[in-house]
Amino acid sequence: MVVVQPIREKEKIQEIQNFLRDNPRDYLLFVLGLNTALRIGDILRLKASDVRSKGQVKGILKVRISKTGRQKRIALNLAIKKALRFFFKCNPRLADNEFLFTGRGRDKPMSRVNAWMILKRIAEKFDLPDIGTHSLRKTWGYQARKAGIDISVIQEKLGHRTPGVTKRYIGITDDEVHEAEREFCL
Repeated sequence: MVVVQPIREKEKIQEIQNFLRDNPRDYLLFVLGLNTALRIGDILRLKASDVRSKGQVKGILKVRISKTGRQKRIALNLAIKKALRFFFKCNPRLADNEFLFTGRGRDKPMSRVNAWMILKRIAEKFDLPDIGTHSLRKTWGYQARKAGIDISVIQEKLGHRTPGVTKRYIGITDDEVHEAEREFCL
């Protein structure tokens, strides 16, 4: 299995978002992946009715996680809501029962391979090695930690059993630990 990395620089995330604004579908895929921390398979199965009701973007996304079978409620933040409004404005005929990210036919979701190809093109354009579909999920965890969010909250969000799994998952390295040890004095 190939190990993928999070996107570590916030500036790079902003550059990618600016680049993707001309493509509402890819922009939404990127924003949803970064901000929900859902696995790509769960994102690709989303239908318009999951995020929209009576023409308005919902505040809470209810999704059944494919890996665990558990129902999860995710608050849709401002970035997601803006991306969804933009997407729906560009796709006014999208019916509630249709997938947000359609495959070859409108009755099937985009494949994981197609989502990976989108991210691969982004990775090449922005010189990001070791990027894959799981990188979006890892980026949420990494950036949340950098923002000071407690590791137990990140662990819960990502559905990990232990803080150790979460730390490895988001890429806390020995070098980062050593840097903190050198800088933090009591």
